[in-house]
Amino acid sequence: MTATVFSNLAGMGKEGLCALFAEYGEKPFRAEQVMKWIHQRGVLDIDSMTDISKNLREHLKKTTEIRLPLIVESYVSDDGSRKWIIDIDSGSKVEMVYIPEAGRGTLCVSSQAGCTLDCSFCATGKQGFDRNLSSAEIIGQLWLANEQLSTFKGISQRVTNVVMMGMGEPLLNFDNV
Repeated sequence: MTATVFSNLAGMGKEGLCALFAEYGEKPFRAEQVMKWIHQRGVLDIDSMTDISKNLREHLKKTTEIRLPLIVESYVSDDGSRKWIIDIDSGSKVEMVYIPEAGRGTLCVSSQAGCTLDCSFCATGKQGFDRNLSSAEIIGQLWLANEQLSTFKGISQRVTNVVMMGMGEPLLNFDNV
């Protein structure tokens, strides 16, 4: 028995969504609707996408998913910086770090599980290389950070800058970054 592989809507761009909806016989504007629900309104439940027909929502639920990585460890430093270890699909763990500063908050995200470069100044390369992260896993880090920051001890913080300074070399995963 083989497992069904669902397309993760969280990592699909407009072009990919347009192609998906063309397969369903839907108009291209559906891609923009879904992107707005996911990336502007923060909706991860397909049933909540109320400007999409019920039939299309049912079809999306049968053929796609909106799935984020899982936080498995969380650390907070005295200066308010936060580090999260997240588990990605392969069972590998990657990290993301939030650094608060006056008037801004920077999120460092990972683009790979491990790294092939083995730079002398970096511990990530010593761990070896597992794989490139998907677009959904990279975007999922921003989602998770925003969710965690909105619920942290009632303190409202937000991500204003995203940098590719977590695990991996982003230029070696350019298409997904």
